[in-house]
Amino acid sequence: KMETLDLRGVKCPTNFVKTRLKLDKMAAGDQLTVLLDAGEPVESVSSSVVSEGHVIENSDWQESGHYKVVIRRS
Repeated sequence: KMETLDLRGVKCPTNFVKTRLKLDKMAAGDQLTVLLDAGEPVESVSSSVVSEGHVIENSDWQESGHYKVVIRRS
C-alpha cells in the first residue's frame, strides 16, 4: 500500500510529527510518499524517520521546487 502526504509549507517540527502520525497508522512494508520543502524540512524528517527504524527508499528533488521522499515503514 502506498500513501502520500503533502507537507509543503509546513514548518519543523510539525512536518515530522505529521509524518510520524501517518506512519504509525500504516502497516509494516507500506510506503509513504512525503512532499517536503528543501533545507531543514527534508533533512530533519529524513533523519528522524531513519532514526526510528524506517527506510528512505528514494529522495528526489522535483522541478516544482520541493522534495519527494519515499519512506518504507518498518
